[in-house]
Amino acid sequence: MARLKELYTKEVAPALFKELKYKNKMEVPKIEKIVVNMGLGEAIQNIKILDSAVEELAMIVGQKPVVTKARKSIATFKLRKGMSIGCMATLRSEKMYEFLDRLVSVAIPRIRDFRGISPKSFDGRGNFSMGVNEHYIFPEIDYDKIDKVKGMNVTIVTTAKTDDEARKLLLLMGVPFRT
Repeated sequence: MARLKELYTKEVAPALFKELKYKNKMEVPKIEKIVVNMGLGEAIQNIKILDSAVEELAMIVGQKPVVTKARKSIATFKLRKGMSIGCMATLRSEKMYEFLDRLVSVAIPRIRDFRGISPKSFDGRGNFSMGVNEHYIFPEIDYDKIDKVKGMNVTIVTTAKTDDEARKLLLLMGVPFRT
């Protein structure tokens, strides 16, 4: 079992059950999935950037990402419907906990001038999103082999009904929020 999953079942869930005064243990919020997205606008001119992004994202998350395509044409950006413009991976169960553990304990401390994650990045329904400017903060990426620094979006989807419940869940899971 993943280290964070064990932490959740033994410490976080009972603490949230007591603190938020739930009547049923099934009401306790949990992490449902994590979606990691890499949007690459430069892939319109250079398709090789997309290939390296798919390969690097696969190393980071531990599964093969899906190549995302444009939904509609935008003439200003020379973009046509159906062109490949990014990649994404949806993580669930064990891989989700492993990724979150690596993100919180290894990758986030490697961010330059890091003062904490903004606690305002919740969407109103208990889901949390954050952006990572440099994908090489993950130890899986060899800095010498990257051709271009890429950013990524990480969305943590929880079963929490409010932002406060989700914030308490993520705090207990070890996410370093700014105070």
